Amino acid sequence: MCKDAAESLLQQLRELAPKIESLLNSPSGEWSARGVIDLQQTIYPLSYDTKLISKVIELMILPILIGFADQYGYRTEIAPEQNYYPDITFIDQAKCKFALDIKTTYRIESKEGEVSAMTLGTFTGYFRNRESRKNILYPYKEYSGHFVLGIIYTRADIHQENLKPIPIDALETVRAVIRDIRVFVEHKYKIASDRPGSGNTKNIGSVRQIELLLKGEGPFAEHGEEVFDEYWMNYQTVEMAKGSEVPYTNLKEFFVWRNKR
Repeated sequence: MCKDAAESLLQQLRELAPKIESLLNSPSGEWSARGVIDLQQTIYPLSYDTKLISKVIELMILPILIGFADQYGYRTEIAPEQNYYPDITFIDQAKCKFALDIKTTYRIESKEGEVSAMTLGTFTGYFRNRESRKNILYPYKEYSGHFVLGIIYTRADIHQENLKPIPIDALETVRAVIRDIRVFVEHKYKIASDRPGSGNTKNIGSVRQIELLLKGEGPFAEHGEEVFDEYWMNYQTVEMAKGSEVPYTNLKEFFVWRNKR
């Protein structure tokens, strides 16, 4: 029952995506947000900082998501802290729980059709101990669906002098730091890569090709969520292997390792 409800929620969220795009994009194609305003009606333009951009986008779309939940009879619970999973928990009338993470990424100008990889949550901690409540609102096993609301944007060419504070009556002179925003919603496992996110983090990485993100055609899509779970629950970095040989580093090697067990 809950799995069917998960697909229903996914479809509803996909139908909501154009509304979110309309909110984030101005008629010119630039981001509709320009800066932060204080009580003296001074505007402080936004910078390129990806964490700042992500947080402002999240603040903008949260009311839409809460209104959406009210419309369809879902109860929502917001992550109490920044490092908690997921960003939003949807609970339907049958008490089925669904996880939604909001992820943003930017197009890479030097690589057409690619974006900077998103991280899709840890592959240790609560992901492996599915009864744990550490850094997760409910135990992972209680969620019947794990979704990503993805936001892809292009960074605008803004010079540092354009970040100086300005009076509110000069708002129209402030250029947006991002533009051409695209919104999609997909199962987490369908856009996951078989490689960790950037750096030495123990996070699941996403695929980088925009077409694969929009179509949900990552390497795990054809194999299903169970293979995705098994792969990442057993994945080891060199550090985690503690001097031993890591069992596998990609999906092809995983199937070889799996068949030998």
